[in-house]
Amino acid sequence: MADRSIKLLTYNVHSCIGNDRKLDPGRIASVIAEAGADIVALQEVDVLRRRTGGIDQAHLIASLLNMQAHFHPALSIAEEQYGDAIITALPTSAVKAGPLPSIGEQRGALSVEVLVGDRKLLVVNTHLGLRGRERIRQMTTLLNSGWLRGTIEEPLPTILCGDFNAIPSSATYRLATRSLNDAQIGGKAAPRATFPSRYPLMRLDHIFVTDDLVVNRATVLQNRLTRVASDHLPLFAEISFS
Repeated sequence: MADRSIKLLTYNVHSCIGNDRKLDPGRIASVIAEAGADIVALQEVDVLRRRTGGIDQAHLIASLLNMQAHFHPALSIAEEQYGDAIITALPTSAVKAGPLPSIGEQRGALSVEVLVGDRKLLVVNTHLGLRGRERIRQMTTLLNSGWLRGTIEEPLPTILCGDFNAIPSSATYRLATRSLNDAQIGGKAAPRATFPSRYPLMRLDHIFVTDDLVVNRATVLQNRLTRVASDHLPLFAEISFS
């Protein structure tokens, strides 16, 4: 069990509003179910927002998949919340959530310790800002302020994933890859773009892993369903402990 691989999916779900303008959390759950993911990192999740019918998208999607949801609102206006979620059926322990330094819209990160057999894995989900300078500050915060690796006493294999709004030639991406490995690099397949979902041109969504993890495969899920369900395509990786 300790050697089992983990299937992880990161997905900006655009408040579950598809390119056909339909609001459909069930469609997002179908994409995840089809992928067979064990751990799912979602960005742009609406919770109790009037614009999306006042439902809790994080817990609805999790319940459709028989999983548990951890949600962090990067933005809260009265009851209405918007942010990032990690959903999984695996046992979870320590959860950390908080804001990142932001210039425009407030951004945050969510980290969850997941038990895989008898091994602990730290999964960190984020959605970075739209300005280059802001993203560098946010990535620097994630890399240097105790978000990754767990504690000094118990450093953990870590996955950092999400919508980084950063293409591979950007300073933000280069900063991340100084200490982390890009799951889409090094495999047999060429890296693929994730945005926009109809005609993907930019690689904005990433899965980064620490050196003590091995990426068995990584792929962007592009089919009829994913091209319409959100404005981003989901990024999937199968990862093992080294």
